[in-house]
Amino acid sequence: MKLFLAVFLLFAAVSLCPAEDGVIYKYTLDDDGTPRSYDESAAVACVQGLLNREKPVLWVEGRRDRKAEVWQRLLSEKGRWLAGKKWVDIWTLPNLEAQREFDEERARLEKRYEKIYRDTGQRPKGMPAPPRLLKESEVDSLDVLVKRAKGKIKGAVIWDPAVPATFNAAFTIAGAEDLIVLSPEFAHKYLKEWDLEVKHDLRGMFDGSETGSPKNDVYRWAVREYLAKGKCSGDFLFLNTDAWGQRETGNLTYVLTRDWAVMNRGFVFDLSPWGTEAPGDEPEQPLGTDPETYKLILETRQKQTGGKRMAELAGFFSFEKYSDYAGLNSFNPVGTEWETVFLITPYNVYQNTADGACYNKSFHSKFPVKKLKQKADKRPKKTALENKTYVCILMADYDSAVPLYMFLPDYWSDERRGETPLSWGIDPNLINTYPDLISYYYETATKNDYFVADATCAGYFNPSRILPENMPLFIKHNQKYYKALDMDISPMVLDVEEPSPLVKDAFAKFSPKGYGAMVDGGWHGTSARNPQPQIWKGMPITDLSNTGDAASIAGMIKYFPPGEPRFFYLRIVWNRPRDVIERMEEVKKLCPEYDIEIVDPYTFFELRKKDLKNRGMDQK
Repeated sequence: MKLFLAVFLLFAAVSLCPAEDGVIYKYTLDDDGTPRSYDESAAVACVQGLLNREKPVLWVEGRRDRKAEVWQRLLSEKGRWLAGKKWVDIWTLPNLEAQREFDEERARLEKRYEKIYRDTGQRPKGMPAPPRLLKESEVDSLDVLVKRAKGKIKGAVIWDPAVPATFNAAFTIAGAEDLIVLSPEFAHKYLKEWDLEVKHDLRGMFDGSETGSPKNDVYRWAVREYLAKGKCSGDFLFLNTDAWGQRETGNLTYVLTRDWAVMNRGFVFDLSPWGTEAPGDEPEQPLGTDPETYKLILETRQKQTGGKRMAELAGFFSFEKYSDYAGLNSFNPVGTEWETVFLITPYNVYQNTADGACYNKSFHSKFPVKKLKQKADKRPKKTALENKTYVCILMADYDSAVPLYMFLPDYWSDERRGETPLSWGIDPNLINTYPDLISYYYETATKNDYFVADATCAGYFNPSRILPENMPLFIKHNQKYYKALDMDISPMVLDVEEPSPLVKDAFAKFSPKGYGAMVDGGWHGTSARNPQPQIWKGMPITDLSNTGDAASIAGMIKYFPPGEPRFFYLRIVWNRPRDVIERMEEVKKLCPEYDIEIVDPYTFFELRKKDLKNRGMDQK
């Protein structure tokens, strides 16, 4: 009985904050494609962000999206940080409390009955019946969660479904003032029950009278009231799709991620970078209004930080609104991606692009990460230059939260990983969001798994767009993250211009072992091409090649005659190691006259340096 009582007394406290040591509370979103599910996810994201500010307390997952379960299992393995934790479903708390109360009452009565029996020799009736335990379907989990987290919630903000952008502004407000975001329907249902004061009601506040665009009126108001006044963070910007076209379908992609925005008191918005076409959600807005507000946000945060700090822009533009994905604009999605980075880079802002559907960032970020060290030996395996075709393979595009969190686990678990040297492209700034995931990859790597930066370095920048006066900050930012992840190679530097001496000098300070260039020469009327392979102050510079199937790779190789050293750094996106191995075996069959050798990145760049020296391409 005493042991039984002790277990349930663990859950006796009404509040979840702070949680008992070793206890993690789990909330499962309905995730059923309904507006109610959308509203639920918004409220839960606020609570999670507030609870997890101090320590990892609340874990969230969806009924349809099970990736969070994968990471719970992997991070609970023996020796990992979640091993031995007690997981408690939020919906079970009423049952646990009811059981605790029953056990306490039964123990009290048993003691009383014992005295009566001793005095009278008779044992009276009246023992209480055990409580009926509720089923999950009978419990309003959101009600349970909010009531037990109420100590962290200072009120509510109601957004306006008639102006979808107010959904984003509500989250800026919620993070700044420790509030919960509610739809009008949820406010009507829960406010009295939760005894919460409405701190802000955004309904009817924005009609386009300021800019001709209700959406832009919202964001300019939020800039004045929160960003310019320092009420929210200038270091965390969130490009999150607002409620336009999302709530009615219950699309949670950029709702459940907002725990990270609330936790960091970030500024949340959703705008097009294009000024030549009106966005799909407001085709009648004055041309150029969206990018004008976009620049106002960037300029305001730059002024707020004094130009002395970098900021991450987490999230992606809306494909439906700002590209030709749904036929509402003429811009290719890749073009909108590039235009976004082109726009933000001069303001000391880098992008963490695909960030949707990534659960529990506020939780994962609390992992006590230490300085990481690669398992692979970074010394070149050979230094003698031969008449071979040297190939290095970049397992590419793990430069944002989605591929790191959702895709890489499947490719990483491939049984043939470790058979051949592979360089895995992971942007080191992601250590802020998912330090435990990156640590897991480092700990489980083989000696043939090398970690290098992806697009572009510690964040997605266009380096040629870094202003000269901001270059020292850019260098310091990258040195910090490259050192933390034991990196010194940048094989996928995306830019719109050939690297200037200033850019090459910068990379030589944090990426001295190698630089791989990918330049879009047609951007904004430029005619730039990839830089000529060279050695710049000891740093070898080469180009990175996009690849397709084995035939396309063989075609690249055959463009040059055999019998002399040739070098190919191949970008292969989201493939399993076994598929890459089989593809390269096919390439060798298609190129029998070539001596093709797959090498690790350190051997590749060391041999490339020797070849470039022989060709007189050493820039002192």
